[in-house]
Amino acid sequence: MKKLYRSNKEKMLAGVFGGIGEYFSIDPTLLRVGFVLLVILTAIFPGIIAYIIMAIIIPQSPVLHVKDK
Repeated sequence: MKKLYRSNKEKMLAGVFGGIGEYFSIDPTLLRVGFVLLVILTAIFPGIIAYIIMAIIIPQSPVLHVKDK
């Protein structure tokens, strides 16, 4: 089962849209542009609050450490 995580690789602010893009196999840039347009066309404040809530609720992707040989 796939799990939704904030991305460590595709990260701009908190990695929310990078993680959503990885989960749904969508380019995170398209998600970011769509979110910015949605926020501008509706109201800025609720969109910012929604992003902060997503950044708090969605867990950070686990980091895999590779030991040197």
